[in-house]
Parts: sequence; C-alpha cells; structure tokens
Amino acid sequence: MKTITPGKFLNLQRCATANGGFSILALDHRNNLRKALNPEAPDQVKGKDMSDFKLDVTGALSRHASAMLLDPEVGAFQVIARRALERSCGLIVALDATGYGGEPTARESRILPEWSVRKAKLMGANAVKLLVYYHPMSGMAAEVEALVARVDEECARYDLPFILEPLVYSIDPQVKKLTGRERSEVILQTAARLTAIGCDVLKVEFPADTQETTESPSWQEACAEMTKASRAPWVLLSAAVDYDTYLKQVETACRQGASGIASGRAVWSEAVTNDPQARAQFLNTDARARMQQLTSTVDQLAVPYWQYYQTAESDEKTYLAYFDESD
Repeated sequence: MKTITPGKFLNLQRCATANGGFSILALDHRNNLRKALNPEAPDQVKGKDMSDFKLDVTGALSRHASAMLLDPEVGAFQVIARRALERSCGLIVALDATGYGGEPTARESRILPEWSVRKAKLMGANAVKLLVYYHPMSGMAAEVEALVARVDEECARYDLPFILEPLVYSIDPQVKKLTGRERSEVILQTAARLTAIGCDVLKVEFPADTQETTESPSWQEACAEMTKASRAPWVLLSAAVDYDTYLKQVETACRQGASGIASGRAVWSEAVTNDPQARAQFLNTDARARMQQLTSTVDQLAVPYWQYYQTAESDEKTYLAYFDESD
C-alpha cells in the first residue's frame, strides 16, 4: 500500500462514493460534442450551446455521481458560476487540449494552452485529468512518457490527485484501428508502463476484445490482467458503447479489481438534442436511472481506493513539515 499526502487522500475521498469507489460522470467532451450537437455543421456550434448542455447534464445528474469530469473551456467555470454542481459531488478538471497533433500513427498529446495543474488547483478542482494518445512502440512514446512524468510532478507539488487517461492507437498505416488480442495487449502494456511513471488513478479502455460475448472468459481474464498491470486504482471509461454493453463491462471489471467508472456518452448521449423539453425528459428519467444503477454497481463491486492508498498518522507537529512555503 502506498502512502500519499493528506491533501491527495482527502481529494480522492471527495471524488469517491462513501464505499470508496469512483462513480465519475465524464463531460469534458468538446469536438465530439460539437459533432453530436450539429453533425452537418459542427463548426457552427457555439461555446454557449455546449455550456448549456453541460449545465443541463450537471444539474440533473451530479447528485447521482461521486464526481464530475469537466473541461475548463465550456464546462467547469460555467458550472461553478451557475451553482449547478451538487455539493456532495467532486470536481475533476481536464488538462488536455481536445484532439491530437502529429500524424495518426504518431500522435502528439497536448495540454490546453495557458492551462495548468496550478490553475486547476486555484479554481477549486479536487483532481485533474490528462488524456494522452499512446502506443509503447510509437516514435512519440518517450515524449508522452515525459509529459506524464511532468504532470505527475506538478500534481505532487500542488497536492492534487492525477487521473491519467491513455488512449491506444494503431501505428501501422495499413491498420486503422487496433482490434482483438493486439488491442488488449497494447492497453495492458500501456497501463503497466504509464502507471510506473506516475498517476493516482488510471482511466482506461475496456481491456478485453469487445467483439466477444460477456460469457467469454477473455473478459474476466483481461480485466484481471489490468488489475495486475496497473500500479494505481483503475476506472473504466465508456468509449461511446451503448449503455447495456457498458453496464456488463463495468460489472466484469469491478469483479476483477476495478475501482469504478468514468462514464460519459453511455449515460447521456440521447440527451444531445436541440429540444429542451426532450433533453430534460431524458436526463431526469433514463439518464438518471443509468447513473443511479452505475453508482450502485460501483458501491457493491468496486475495489475502494483505500486498498491502494493510506495517509500517514499525524501528531501536533505534522503541520510544521507539511510542504515548505517555497514549494
């Protein structure tokens, strides 16, 4: 078990359920949300349109999540200003710029310009999230690893939990998307490599071959391998799969050692409509029921973060050595 600072430990608590699992509602989407709101002309979608959507989702669902993941451009600041975030719900703020630079087979991961761990800390975030595009054999691997190390150091400096989200991709120009066993192996290798560099929570793709059925032992085996590979508690992202499929993945993952979820479109995708009444109706019925069911599943099955972390016992002089004023 790893000993972490009281600041990180408390912020993990604020992002978790009472049982210690993570039921995170992901809403840091930008380009994907533009395309969803106006598939034919995404460039015509205004920032306010995206903010209004995120305010609606946050207002309806944050009371049923342990934390909300929002971006700083059209999400986090707007939600704070409108008091839309439930008081019991933690706030995780993204660091990453949307999309990637470089080439499809050598993807460059980027932090949003003029944004940082320090600024996220100052605006009240309980944790930060960094998305990186990664393949262990890519020519960009060393650069991504250096970025992860830098953010991990900054999170240690500002006493803020670091949630890392690596997305894997094909480095073969002839193969558009990784599939099957190759995909699983790259996801597992990525988890092992990057959590060894440093993060507090790993937000990861489902590690099994999604073309196989839930009855296949490969689902259980792959999730168990993920628990062995990751040095940090891991949560399962939804990757835009349908809700019923995602729920089955979550149940398998948590039974094999996952610490929860970070679900986005599997919960709220049908709310992407320009009809306010239809949106409100869906959010307050189907989406609410989904979030409640996911949180209940996490509470029943997920491995609590305190099985990975503890914070040191203290005495009346602990505060004297807790970070130097020059840090």
